[in-house]
Amino acid sequence: MMSEQLESKKSMLWIRVLSIAIPLAVAVLLSLPTKLDLGDWVYNLPHAIGAINTLTSICLIVAFVAIKKKNIALHKKMNSAAFILGAIFLVLYVIYHASAESTAFGGDDTTKYIYYFFLITHILLSIGVVPLVLLAFFYALNGMIERHKRIVKYTFPIWLYVSVTGVTVYLMISPYYAH
Repeated sequence: MMSEQLESKKSMLWIRVLSIAIPLAVAVLLSLPTKLDLGDWVYNLPHAIGAINTLTSICLIVAFVAIKKKNIALHKKMNSAAFILGAIFLVLYVIYHASAESTAFGGDDTTKYIYYFFLITHILLSIGVVPLVLLAFFYALNGMIERHKRIVKYTFPIWLYVSVTGVTVYLMISPYYAH
């Protein structure tokens, strides 16, 4: 019993550390004074990132439908796929933004307000969803189903919003990419 409590405390510490370290590392890498020269292939990454956000959204919706139908196996697979896609997204996002200048949005004033609303809420909620996702997975993997159910009431809609607005922001900015 003492060993389980210690492991649980260690896991919670890691969740806290990652919840701070991931956004901090992204912010540092994005604010590099000089962009990394990784070649022109990086200009294809926004398209991959858009596809990953689309797939993540689909996985989350299928996972939600699966759990409503009591299909726990499919629910686990889809959430695991969404988690893996999120990790891949993060790596590609950092590579792209560490090596390419930001693209300016070129739409009209009304469209700009919509774009920036989605972009800002997407960024802020993507930071906040990290600890929620990590906790939801921790609870599920450790059989703490009641805690898992309580936290996913918040985690699912935020994570889905972040994924869908990621696609929306990509579709709105993609006509202005230089490459």
